[in-house]
Amino acid sequence: MERKVLGATGISVSECCLGAMMFGAWGNPDQDEGVRVIQRALDGGINFIDTADVYSLGESEEIVGRAIKGRRDEVVLATKGHSPMGEDPNRQGNSRRWLTQALEDSLRRLGTDHVDLYQVHRPDPTTDIDETLSALSDFVRAGKVRAIGHSTFPAEQIVEAQWAAERRGHVRFRTEQPPYSILARGVEAAVLPTAQRYGMGVLTWGPLSAGWLSGKYAKASDVDLSPGGGRAALEQRKFDPSLPGNARKLEAVRALTELAGEAGMELRHMAVAFVRAHPAVTSVILGPRTPAHLDDLLSSADLVLSEDVLDRIDEIVPPGTDLNRDDFYYLAPELADKSLRRRGGQPTRR
Repeated sequence: MERKVLGATGISVSECCLGAMMFGAWGNPDQDEGVRVIQRALDGGINFIDTADVYSLGESEEIVGRAIKGRRDEVVLATKGHSPMGEDPNRQGNSRRWLTQALEDSLRRLGTDHVDLYQVHRPDPTTDIDETLSALSDFVRAGKVRAIGHSTFPAEQIVEAQWAAERRGHVRFRTEQPPYSILARGVEAAVLPTAQRYGMGVLTWGPLSAGWLSGKYAKASDVDLSPGGGRAALEQRKFDPSLPGNARKLEAVRALTELAGEAGMELRHMAVAFVRAHPAVTSVILGPRTPAHLDDLLSSADLVLSEDVLDRIDEIVPPGTDLNRDDFYYLAPELADKSLRRRGGQPTRR
């Protein structure tokens, strides 16, 4: 498998990264099979593994730790902190207090004394970015972290963080981890170009757009919104075919499936190759549940799309377009909380 340097870190990573979110209660509860998938990925040429403390509330990290025992030096290991790990409001976010504890917990579960990439999972509007960078810089200087990154940051917050690091002498964020797929191309407009300008590595997640590009959803009746229907039941705004954004996704999936067939490939393979084709992308995170899923995705790891196919994809889903805005997985506080955009209900005076 081809490798690229992760931003300006000097660390060489495989073009496909093994995402560990589906190992454990959130996906495949068979821990032994999860270990086998990880080890098969390493044997297949993947040297990059991405997990997070919140995935199955620590279980994913434990499975990864078991799988890489005795092979730690082969692995570029990435994890994340930020998401709630309990009811206590202090066990979440990007504060020094919480990230210090979260990192120690992750290291214990992973069975290692350091991670190669430690990422904040989302922006935290309650914590000054200077506070977060100060803590992360201390982790690097203590040798517990080799490089730092963030996930799902808007372009303006990427810039703010870079400026804050320069002004205050902090270690810089070296990577961004955005959602990116044929159906969710919004990051092409600003996030990916901004990461390129700052020499950042980019590891993308969601190349199959939560299953939309796996071949699972060909028509509206394929979407299960019933109780117990799995992910769709929990995230209906991302799946309900009666909503305009999801209707557009179904229409695009039909056209993309036809295009993939004409080009002699599977839709899911075309979807991963599309993300790999962007010059800003260092590595594409794959999230298989089983060895069979992994083998299928690895079988097309060297697939390169022609200019004609890429042009046809642009016609179906124009560059910079998110067919359903809810697929971005981050909503600015100013949009989620009306009190942040109103002055007590009184008209603004100028």
